[in-house]
This record gives sequence, structure tokens and C-alpha cells, in this order.
Amino acid sequence: MSKPIVAIVGRPNVGKSTLFNALAGENIAIVKDTPGVTRDRIYADVEWLNVNFTLIDTGGIEPDSSDVILSQMREQAQIAIDTADVIMFMVDCKQGLVDADAKVADMLRRSHKPVVLVVNKVDSYEKYIADVYEFYNLGIGDPYPISASNKQGLGDMLDQVIAHFELTEINEEEDDRPRVAIVGKPNVGKSSLVNRIIGENRLIVSDIAGTTRDAVDTEVVWNGKEYVFIDTAGLRRKNKIKEELERYSIIRTVTAVERADVVLIMIDAVEGITEQDAKIAGIAHDRGKGIVIAVNKWDAIEKDDKTVYKYTNDIRQVLSYMPYAEIVFISAETGQRLQRLFDTIDMVLENQSLRVATGVLNEIMAEAVAMQQPPSDKGKRLKLYYITQVSVKPPTFVVFVNDRQLMHFSYTRYLENKIRDTFGFKGTSLKFIIRERKDRE
Repeated sequence: MSKPIVAIVGRPNVGKSTLFNALAGENIAIVKDTPGVTRDRIYADVEWLNVNFTLIDTGGIEPDSSDVILSQMREQAQIAIDTADVIMFMVDCKQGLVDADAKVADMLRRSHKPVVLVVNKVDSYEKYIADVYEFYNLGIGDPYPISASNKQGLGDMLDQVIAHFELTEINEEEDDRPRVAIVGKPNVGKSSLVNRIIGENRLIVSDIAGTTRDAVDTEVVWNGKEYVFIDTAGLRRKNKIKEELERYSIIRTVTAVERADVVLIMIDAVEGITEQDAKIAGIAHDRGKGIVIAVNKWDAIEKDDKTVYKYTNDIRQVLSYMPYAEIVFISAETGQRLQRLFDTIDMVLENQSLRVATGVLNEIMAEAVAMQQPPSDKGKRLKLYYITQVSVKPPTFVVFVNDRQLMHFSYTRYLENKIRDTFGFKGTSLKFIIRERKDRE
């Protein structure tokens, strides 16, 4: 089941990024940096009272002129409305209630999304509580006073946020059809692919508006099997600012990936793989999803006997952190290799849910240890006692060892390769949890 999405919305300088960092950077959160996403982290995995959710900071470029502020805020609020399950609407206690706050509150109210009103910069509860009451005038519920910089009041606020999740979870659990998210840069052919798939089958297909997000879910039946395709084609914004465009595309990608079982990363064959493709792929990899790389517009490429090899090599080089990803060369325009694409999606879905018996895993581990001795440090050698699979989507393994510090990343990768040699696990990442157990007598 996908993690709920929580977006922080508010005017520039109300403290959105401070709150984001407080929640993402401290003990509340277990944060992983996605490979490739280096410039500014705008989303993070957060855990509160054993509930996990994805937090999105919709902050961005701060406009200089006052008349642009409102349009920027509208843009931010609209993104949050489109993509989030719960919206944290942040206002500034010291500046008080301003016109822009009221206008955005109006948009949020009409969205019928759950909104938690967060009043920031309440450094002293006694001193500012009268100012907090002013925000009842927005008409979107109780204000939650916090100080993001001092990390005060965050508990009550987060309790309110996670109270809104249950409804979403019930809705999503009922639908067990495989979900395929199509992600990629603008104009790579995402919509064309969905349209081609629908047209190819001459089916009556209903568009079900995503219950909570703007990406429209399309029901697809292929060879008698039902799928739900999540199309993120709305990545392109009217806004001409490149950084903002990238920010919006990342937000939409994260929300689509969260909901998917398999992520279809579309790459433009004419343009080749780019840095932005690597960022988008990193989001799916980081979340342990099944991954298929679809190289689109393959019909527009002049080919010789080395073309496929060259493209495959380039992709493997740029996406070196995910060698398990499956690559398919397609043309959305002509429908070339669509059957192969669905066969690959089915295989990846199967591998995401594959379970390996504990006895077999321990045989593989014993053989791996015999072939390559575990590393040692200062005379102490790593001992591997036991391995078992604890979950699927992605397949997750727990390895019991004598000393976690000695279990180097490279040896974990070696063990992963041995398991892959036997069972394939094509198209899905594998997760390893290393646990310590004291030496047996």
C-alpha cells in the first residue's frame, strides 16, 4: 500500500522549509537521499508514531513584487491540492492574518481535502496565544500553534495530520489491480503511450479521476488482465522558470511513484538518457518499486547491429545504481513492442512478490561465504549466521551477523548478486536489513 502524501503550503518566509527540515532531519524521520537528487531535497520520508508518510515542501522561488506573490501561492496551493492526501497550511503568527492567506484558505476549503492549519513562530505560547486565535477567521478548522525553529508543538500537529490518513488507506486497499506509473520528462510520450494502449485494444475505457491526486488513473485491459495506469503527463507547467518546472515534476513523480507497484520510466531515444531521467529513476529506486525502462521513439532512430548495445550501455552507465532494471525499446506512436512491454511488466510484478524459502536462502549464503571469505577488521572477522525473507514489494531480507559494522556494503552487494544469480528478481530492487546476534557458544 502506498504511503500518504502530506504537502506544506504557505506564503514565502512563513517557515515551510524550517518545518520540513525539522521533520525530515531529526529523529522523527528516517531520511534517505535519492541518487541523483542533489540540488534541493523537496520530499522526505517521515515516521510519526509508527505511521509513515511522504512529506513535500512546496516552497520555491520567492517572488519580489507583491502581485506575483498571490499567483505563486495559488500555484503552490494548486499543486498541493492536486497531489496531497493531507495539506499542512502554514501561516505566520508574528505577521498575522494577511489577504493572501485568506485567498489560499478559500482554495483549500473548496478542494475538500483535509487541511491542518499550522500557525508558526509561536515561540512563547502565553505571549502569542491571542494572536493564534485570529486564524480561526480563515474558517478551515483549529489552528495548531508551533515553533518550527524550536521544534515546539510538533507532536499535536502530527497527531492531527495522521488522524486524516485512515480514510485514504481503506479506499486504496480495496483495489488490488496492478498499478503502473508512467514517469519521465515532459514530451517524452507518456500520454501517447496510454492513448496507444487504449486504442490498440479498442476497449471502452473509463477514466477514473484519481481519488486524491491530479494524475488521472486509466483502466486498461490487456490480454484479459486488468491494470491501472497512472499517467503523470501533467508535468509541464505554464510557469517558465526552469527550477520551478523541475520542482513540480518531482512532486508529481513522487506522488505517482508512491501509488504504483511498477514504475515505467520513459526515456526519449532521440535525446538519449539525461541527468533528469536519472533523478526521476532515483525516486522509484529509492522507494523499492518494480522498474521498467521504456526507451520510446525507437522507430525514429537509425539503427545498425550495435545500436541496441550502445543505448543499453549508456543507460546502464547513467543508472549504475539499478542494474536490475529491465529495458524495453518501444514506439508509442506505432505500437512497436507493446506486447513485450506488458510481458516485462507482468514479469516484474511477479518478481516483486516472489518469496524464497529460508532453507534455500541459507544454502545460497553458505555457498557464497565458502566462495568468498567475509571481510575482517583488526583481527575480527564477519560471521553470517542466518538469512530469511521477511516481506515482498520489494523483496526484503534480514541477515543475522556477529557485527553489523563488519558487514560492508560491497559484501551485501555480493550476497545480493548470489541471490539474483539463482532467482533472477529482474526488475525489482532487493532490500537487506542487517541485524546483530552475539557469537554462539
